[in-house]
Parts: sequence; structure tokens; C-alpha cells
Amino acid sequence: MQVEKETIPEKETGRLEAFSDGVFSIAITLLILELKVPSLVKTDLNSPNLAKALIQQWPSYLSLVTSFFTILVMWVHHHSIFKHVRKSDAWVHFANGCLLLVVTFVPYPTSVLATYLQTGAAKAAAAFYSATLILVAICFNLLLRAAFRKKLLRSSTPNKFVEKSRRNYMFGPAFYFVAFIAAFIDERLCMAILTALWIFWAATAMSPEEE
Repeated sequence: MQVEKETIPEKETGRLEAFSDGVFSIAITLLILELKVPSLVKTDLNSPNLAKALIQQWPSYLSLVTSFFTILVMWVHHHSIFKHVRKSDAWVHFANGCLLLVVTFVPYPTSVLATYLQTGAAKAAAAFYSATLILVAICFNLLLRAAFRKKLLRSSTPNKFVEKSRRNYMFGPAFYFVAFIAAFIDERLCMAILTALWIFWAATAMSPEEE
């Protein structure tokens, strides 16, 4: 007697994921536009002056690295979410659209931060940047709530993983709000918190799923 092979339901989120991947890739590529070639007058055209000018652009390098890894971690978590979603509906599409809107906005506060980090407006620039990431965290929570519904999830998705994800994401807006408040105290403290946060989210993305 021939045993029929188990059929795997077709995953219906392919178009949504492909579109999202494109938006993430564009947003992360736009970050490099913040780096400018130093402009030197003819009398200063020598290696020491060029090296000094390049070093003075450190706020742009810091902003680029912070935003690059922040968006990269967003993409990894986005992939992790949809790995467990077998189909989508209008709620998922709109929640995902809200997230992508904020992701495409990230290069702008990155540019503001790079421009004003060495000025008297550094605190406001850091606060603006942090506020953007608060919105990102809120949008991720909306997406998770929309996508992690029983009728949309794969049957093999562990319940413990769903609960752990909801619990971890719930604290995201609060963490970034702490960075937002820290910006008004010291922009360096704010940037340190933001760096710690993308490292934390990277670690949670790499942690094994609970069975």
C-alpha cells in the first residue's frame, strides 16, 4: 500500500515579504548618502588636512553604523515573524505598511543626527532620532499582534515562542522612550543606550526558539 506524502500548505505571504525586503534594502542603502566627500580649498590640499576632515565626519560614521544595524535587526526580526506566518489578511498588510513607512523615514533622522551631533542642537537631534525608533517599536508591536493570530500562524509554531515574542516586543517602546529622555540629559548617553538596544535586539533575534 502506497503511503501518500504529507502535503505542506502553500505559504501565502511571499509577495508581502518580497515587497518588504525591497523597502528594507532601499532604506538601508540610502543611509550611505549621508557620507560626503570632504571639500578642501586649494591651499589645504594635503594628506594631513584630508585626514583631519575625514575624522571630523565621525558623527556621520556613528549615525550610519547605528542606523545600519538598527535597520538590519529590524529586517531580521521581520523575517523571524513571517517565518511563522502562513497567510496574511488586510490587518497584516496595513500593520506591515505602517512599519515600512517608519523604516523608510529612518534615513532622515539619521541625517539630522549626523549634521547636528557636534553642535548645540545635539540633544534635540538625538531626541528626534530616538522618537523615530519609538515609532518603529510601536509598529513592530502592531505587526506582531496582527500576524501572530492563530488563524494565520503555522500549526508548528510553538506557543511559548509566540508568548515570548509578544513579551519581548512589548518592552520595545519603553526602552526607546528611556533613550528619548536620556537625549535631553546627554546625547552621548542616548547614543550609548541606542547602541545597547540594537545589540540586545540582535541577541534576541539569534536566540533559539522555545519549543
